[in-house]
Amino acid sequence: MFVLPPPPRYPAPGHPGAPGTGPLIETNNTLTHPTGPQHQLVVGEGTYVLRDDLHLATPPAHPSEAPVHNPNPLATTISPPSVGTKLSLVIIAPRQSSYARLYKLDTTNSVRSPVPPSIQESPHESNSQASDAGSHSANGIAPTPLEGLHAPAFGEGNPLLSMVNGKESKDPLKRRKPKSNIVKSNSSFVSRVIPHEALSKRIAEHNPHGIYAFANVNRALQWLDMSSPIKEEHMTKILFTKAHALCHDINQSTKAANHIDIVMGFSTGDIIWYEPMSQKYVRINKNGVINGSAVSEVRWLPNSENLFLAAHMDGSLVVYDKEKEDALFVPEDQTPAAEVAPNERAQRKVSFAVKKSVNSKTQKTNPVAYWKVSNSKVNGFAFSPDCRHLAVVSENGTLQMMDFLKEQLLDVFPSYYGEATCVCWSPDGRYVVTGGQDDLVSIWSVEERMLVARCQGHNSWVTAVAFDPWRCDERNYRIGSVGEDCRLLLWDFNVGMLHRPRASSVRQRNSITSATLKMQRSRTESSVTRLRSNSNLTTASVGVDEDEVEVVHPLEPRARTAMLPPVMAKAVDEHPLRWLGFEEDCIMTSCEKGHIRTWDRPKEGASSEEGAPSMKSGSNS
Repeated sequence: MFVLPPPPRYPAPGHPGAPGTGPLIETNNTLTHPTGPQHQLVVGEGTYVLRDDLHLATPPAHPSEAPVHNPNPLATTISPPSVGTKLSLVIIAPRQSSYARLYKLDTTNSVRSPVPPSIQESPHESNSQASDAGSHSANGIAPTPLEGLHAPAFGEGNPLLSMVNGKESKDPLKRRKPKSNIVKSNSSFVSRVIPHEALSKRIAEHNPHGIYAFANVNRALQWLDMSSPIKEEHMTKILFTKAHALCHDINQSTKAANHIDIVMGFSTGDIIWYEPMSQKYVRINKNGVINGSAVSEVRWLPNSENLFLAAHMDGSLVVYDKEKEDALFVPEDQTPAAEVAPNERAQRKVSFAVKKSVNSKTQKTNPVAYWKVSNSKVNGFAFSPDCRHLAVVSENGTLQMMDFLKEQLLDVFPSYYGEATCVCWSPDGRYVVTGGQDDLVSIWSVEERMLVARCQGHNSWVTAVAFDPWRCDERNYRIGSVGEDCRLLLWDFNVGMLHRPRASSVRQRNSITSATLKMQRSRTESSVTRLRSNSNLTTASVGVDEDEVEVVHPLEPRARTAMLPPVMAKAVDEHPLRWLGFEEDCIMTSCEKGHIRTWDRPKEGASSEEGAPSMKSGSNS
């Protein structure tokens, strides 16, 4: 009889041979400048050249994390959630954008419009006006109110939201800072804080048009000055005990030369509001008192100083106030969530319920609002440029469109298969782009409320998508995507490309297939454009009739969907990529192992930027 050997005995803590004992070696970041044709991206407008390869040091395991041994060779150990390295960027100095002004679509009126103006040339497009508020915060552009839209603030009309811990705020315009000093903190959540020895001097010498970056790598978060000639030296490094920072976001509305508000979501469910200039912080949802699942995405609400939205991995979206105390959450609405199957063949379920409304009369403590949007993990979300709508992608493979001001679900779109992993809005609000485990980048029209194109070219799961606002105008768009295949792909499309593919036009006019598709499309278009007198899915039960689930769109057949090829595809890293950002003078990518790579835009385009100031400092190439 074969007997498994006993598991190895580890030395007791404190013994010289014990794991995790002895001095922990903190390695330094490294900066290299690779050259050669393999480090160039050739696109139609010119050649992007790799400027910097910054490798963030991966922190060692915490001493309390003893190695887990299992003698079973087939056993699997569940590891804590980890997402690799992602960045949040901010430019302190306000500046005027030099790229073409974009028309900001009023999605409030167009989201239910049966007319598809996005694929029709408008005589007014050439004279349209816009602002750069639609850019993602990673582009370092502060969101500003859109001309003519005047979106109300979230929860406007509820006076209780202006109360802080039950007391009315005396000076709502005053910049508030967190209370606790993170450097001197005795919290077991924070392991160690390593500020730069000349931090005050580096802040004073920071280029006002330079980029600050906050990057996570395992249980560490680093504050970097990407415009400094010594960018490999962190401004501050925070090491957490066991929690991994999975997401973070900078409040572009409150940024100033002496103030930055950043929120971080962790694998433990905790959230930290951190102000790096003063090294102060506040811990929110401590020990998961409101929601104990990990935070997969966090974003400040548009134009809000206090409120931010966090996506938890149990399928919940929670609005927090950075200045309110936490309290044990008890759902105020006990109505079960409405459940529908957008793809019966895949049996993927979507649920939506408002567990606490922003209009609630109990706003003394967090949460401000609590929505159950899925029965599975929420992978990401993005706010629309008009600050009214929310696009949510989930593990169940769906894209959900919400009116978050009304706390209402509008549309549900399924993927071909697998999870929907990432999402972003076009700068003009006309399109939503998603990426997923089907290896495709999908383009959805907001006006038509339908899929208009698929972008095929990745060899593995897509992990991040983003628009390049400096190469977008009223009709032409540039999209970038990165994935598990270590490749960066760039896509160009315009409204003229979004036609019906040839495969759907060669069918027999009276064939069963074409007739079925025509009936399906006419039924879908007629049903989704109908408005109910009280369109509130929070009151729907599991046994709703057909009219109550009209927001769920059928899966669009491949034959009816245009396929777009990439204009550039290249492996830009040795490890799976996790994040992508576009800046005025460069493209930035990051991978799961801590490599942050910066690609300079083509020099040939410098003359066409109309004398736009460069955001680089210390690197003139």
